[in-house]
Amino acid sequence: MAKTELLYGFHSVKATLKKSPESVLELLTQQGRDDQRVAEILQLAENFGITVQRAKAKTLEQMLAQEHRQSDINHQGVVARCRVQPPASDQELTTFLEKLDHPPFLLLLDSVSDPQNLGACFRVADGAGVDALITTKDKAVGITPVVRRVASGAVESIPFFQVTNLTRAIRQLQEAGVFVVGTALDESACSLYEADLTGPLALVMGAEGKGLRRLVKETTDQLVYLPMKGDVQSLNVATASGICLYEALRQRIGS
Repeated sequence: MAKTELLYGFHSVKATLKKSPESVLELLTQQGRDDQRVAEILQLAENFGITVQRAKAKTLEQMLAQEHRQSDINHQGVVARCRVQPPASDQELTTFLEKLDHPPFLLLLDSVSDPQNLGACFRVADGAGVDALITTKDKAVGITPVVRRVASGAVESIPFFQVTNLTRAIRQLQEAGVFVVGTALDESACSLYEADLTGPLALVMGAEGKGLRRLVKETTDQLVYLPMKGDVQSLNVATASGICLYEALRQRIGS
C-alpha cells in the first residue's frame, strides 16, 4: 500500500494540485471559509476532477493532531491527503543531468536535519533558479509537511534527490563536468565574491554548527567563505544558502 501524508496550508496544497494532482487522494476545506484563496483551491480541484469535502475547523485540527502529534498546526482551512512521492536516488542523478539543456545549477546540503531549514533552503533555491536540491538519506531530514509549509510550494517545483553517499555524489557530478564549490571557514578558502560561479555549478552547504564533513570538504573543487564583519561567525544554513545562490545568480545573469 502506498504511503500517504497529510498536507496543510494554501501554498503546499495549491502547489501539489498544480504539479501532481494525481497524488491527491482526499481534499478538505474548512466550513465557512469562502475567501479568494479557498476559491483558488476549489477551482483547481474542479479542473482536475477532485472532490472537495467541507469540514469543521475542529475536524481538520483533529486529523492533523492525530497524524503529526501536534495540536497547534495552522492549517489555514485546507488539508489534503496525498500519496508520498519518493525522492529521486543516486542512480537517477546522471540521467537528470544529461537531460538538462543548460549548465547545471545545483544545491547540495550536508547533514541538514532541521525541517525549517530545509524548507527555507527549498524556497531560496527556487527563487534563485536552482535545477535540483540534493541531500543525504542518513542524518538529514527528508520531505515533511513542515518542510512543505516553510517552502511555500517550492518542494513541488524543484527536483529532490536523496543520495546514499554525498562524497560519491560529488564525484559523480564532477565526472559530469560540474564544478563543486563548498562553503567553509578554511585557510584554503577564498571569499565567495572572488569565486567564479558562472559555469556548471554545485554549491555545497553544511549544517549550522558543524559545517561540511571532512571528506565532503576535501572532495570539493573549491572552498569559499562568507565575509563576516560582526561578532557572529556563522549564519543559519538557509540564510547562507540564499547569499551564495543569489551571488551565483548575479554572476550567471551577467555572464
